[in-house]
Amino acid sequence: MKKKLLNDLLEIKYPVIMAPMFLVTNTNMMIEALNADIAGCIPALNFRNDENLRNSIKEIRSKTSSKGLGVNIIVNKSNLKMEQQLRTCVDMSVDFIITSLGNPEKVIKLCKKNRIKVFCDVIDEKHANKVAILGADGIVAVNKNAGGHVGKFCSKELIKKIREVCSIPIISAGGVGSKSGLDEKINEGYSGLSIGSPFIACQESEISKEYKQACVDYGKKDIVLTTKISGTECTVINTPYVKKVGTKQNWLEKILTKNKKIKKWAKLITYFKGMKVIEEAAFSSTYKKLWCAGPSIEYTKEVLPLKQIVNKITT
Repeated sequence: MKKKLLNDLLEIKYPVIMAPMFLVTNTNMMIEALNADIAGCIPALNFRNDENLRNSIKEIRSKTSSKGLGVNIIVNKSNLKMEQQLRTCVDMSVDFIITSLGNPEKVIKLCKKNRIKVFCDVIDEKHANKVAILGADGIVAVNKNAGGHVGKFCSKELIKKIREVCSIPIISAGGVGSKSGLDEKINEGYSGLSIGSPFIACQESEISKEYKQACVDYGKKDIVLTTKISGTECTVINTPYVKKVGTKQNWLEKILTKNKKIKKWAKLITYFKGMKVIEEAAFSSTYKKLWCAGPSIEYTKEVLPLKQIVNKITT
């Protein structure tokens, strides 16, 4: 079967999605991404309330003509706003949704009725097969070089495993920040790419100057995994603060997150505590320098306008 590229699926010029980045992706970044002929996906959880999410989608639509407007929805029980976020995406007719960290069945069913494409984050062939059976339009294959919550396999091994169980389009997530990297993934058989970390330090981002400069100063070798944010392994820059507090949960946190009766609530508390520390670090000068990023900050050499970063990756 002929491979269908992401730009054909979404009617964009380049087969690239600016990945949804918690706290980082904002309305202006989305507008710049879509006007640079790639797709953009913004986390629904980046908005304090439903009105803000709706207003953002309206503004993006008013300042772009692209069909690459996406929203990322966390579909597990930790996201208490999931139902409302999904209804809003349908009401506002977004072009696609990327689901993460849970069962996407409800999202897929509703979006199918409303001609909204659904791409699902997966880390292995087991989950890829499940979402393909549910009717997903594509898979975001998260490899071990991704930022945020990472996968287990390199991109070549991951696409080989997924191709054995399903034939829907596969989007690579992790490790790319250059044109050569984009071409390499397309040649491996991917339909497109989801790229996040190289965009963190763009001029349109509203994060702190310190966070942006860290993406310039640090590189691939400085990315480490921590379970202290959400209980699940997540990539952060190995700052002196991270070295001081460590990257593993303490004994009490481990016990609480494994207890069958209370682990749901323990994980929820861990998640919200972790997100609060990340938010403080992202937007202010603080000694708690806990900055999320992936190995592809290796390609960030200076703070640039988002369109220039797109050009570096696509041309």
